[in-house]
Amino acid sequence: MGVARLLAKGWVVFCLFAGAHAVALALGRGEAPLDALREIGVCVLLFGAMGLLFVGGFGASSGLGGRPLLARLKPHHLMPGFNEMVFLAFVILSFVDQVFVAPAALGSAPAAALQNALFFVVPGQRALATALGACALDGGRLFACAFTWLLAIVFVASAASRIGLTAGLLRLERMVRPSSFGPTLLAALYGVVAIVAFQLLFVGSAYPWLACSAFTDITGALLIGLAPLMLAYLIVAALATLRASGPAQ
Repeated sequence: MGVARLLAKGWVVFCLFAGAHAVALALGRGEAPLDALREIGVCVLLFGAMGLLFVGGFGASSGLGGRPLLARLKPHHLMPGFNEMVFLAFVILSFVDQVFVAPAALGSAPAAALQNALFFVVPGQRALATALGACALDGGRLFACAFTWLLAIVFVASAASRIGLTAGLLRLERMVRPSSFGPTLLAALYGVVAIVAFQLLFVGSAYPWLACSAFTDITGALLIGLAPLMLAYLIVAALATLRASGPAQ
């Protein structure tokens, strides 16, 4: 998977997820649904287009032979693969849980059981609990984060079982569309970014740096509901690229 495509996918998901939470926050403040959709929709489109413009410029400079974009674009390029469909389904589940389920499940036995299980598995869950406790905040955020980490772990396990198939598809793609990055260099780049994100999110080094207000706005919603899943996708991309850099088996 090329850098440009990974950035484009991540940026689109980031903008849509942030826009959906912005609409939910606006509705929670009592704004009219149509007004909120219109105002926030324009912002999402503008930010999405801006990011895709930069990503497209990076992709155009990566040595694709100067062919026009429409000549390279094929119908199957628009169809998500199985991993992408699972990832999108998990993102939707995470959003629904954050907005509708987690606030209602606060203090329930199933929510407490999931939180306790993830306390043992994910150090960042304990760091988040400490940060929220210092701010006297919860509101279902701990349960939402635990649920997102559970989805992220399931996604990595599911995608890892098909890592050989994914690597084979990446080899075929590299033969058709060479990248300016070699496969080993690309795997190393993904790995370094994944390690940094792992330290910040899974270990929880990022949470003590955040102000209390960050947990009550879109920043906290993105860190809790989307960042673990994007880290999981990046880890899978790094593993698949590393596997594709070796000889076919």
